[in-house]
Amino acid sequence: MRIAVVGAGAIGRFFGAQLARSGEEVTFVARGETLRALQADGLRLDTPEGAFDVGPVRATDDAASVGPVDAIILGVKAWQVPEAARAARPMVGPGTVVLPLQNGVEAADQAAAEVGRDHVLGGLCHVIAVAAGPAGVRVQAGLQPTVTFAELDNRPSGRVDRLREVLGRAGVKAIVPADIQAALWSKFLFIAAFGGVGAVTRAPIGVVRQMPGTRQMLVQAMEEIAAVARARGVALDPEAVTAAMARLDGLAPASTPSMQRDIMDGRPSELDSQNGAVVRLGGQAGVHTPLHRFLYHALQPSERRARGEIAF
Repeated sequence: MRIAVVGAGAIGRFFGAQLARSGEEVTFVARGETLRALQADGLRLDTPEGAFDVGPVRATDDAASVGPVDAIILGVKAWQVPEAARAARPMVGPGTVVLPLQNGVEAADQAAAEVGRDHVLGGLCHVIAVAAGPAGVRVQAGLQPTVTFAELDNRPSGRVDRLREVLGRAGVKAIVPADIQAALWSKFLFIAAFGGVGAVTRAPIGVVRQMPGTRQMLVQAMEEIAAVARARGVALDPEAVTAAMARLDGLAPASTPSMQRDIMDGRPSELDSQNGAVVRLGGQAGVHTPLHRFLYHALQPSERRARGEIAF
């Protein structure tokens, strides 16, 4: 399968490396130091099972030079989806599928606005991956790398089946859920609570889940998201909060989510697409989200500084 990975951050590097290792024709669309490192040295993949060099790999900063592909994986940060999908247009042919893997629940609609809804799948991933240098990625233990995706209307399709087979051959657990919206909101419930509480406390999950007060913050954050989902007509599992807490309890104690790491390191983060989205979507649905409103506004100064909008 011809696959383009747009965005060579930790997520794009990991899934692209796995697919390239399994023999798929993978092209990374990247820029700057990452592009130069990919072209010169390939990828370095460091996993709990061992370290692997993946190279040489195809990499370019010109999507038009790639031509139409079978699948495009959007591995950028959530706020970059519209720009990335727009840049990917030259690689979209009649049969191309576009798979967004961002945290949040708005990426599919944003991508569809740029490439057409017929090309877009709903998608999400579970993996704790950290970029290591310009072209390396380190995967933490405690969470099996998984991609969940489906047609936006949940209908069975050959292109979904084919992509599931390709990912399976690459050693990635691929799940096609009965309801992709419920799956997206279940992940959103997990990651927005994890990221927001983690970023405010500046503590790893082993500390946050152990202390009664911060553990209750995780539960309340999840319950607010569940209320928003149900108000918007999403058929969320009644046990979604319990299941998400069980996943957090299973993570390695030192684990932190990408949004927390970005905020702590002074980089732009997915705050607006996570806790900000809870506040925004909750407001549209008439659901009060006081904890997410606190998390969002408490983290806004750091976020605006990282984006160069304020200085202190």
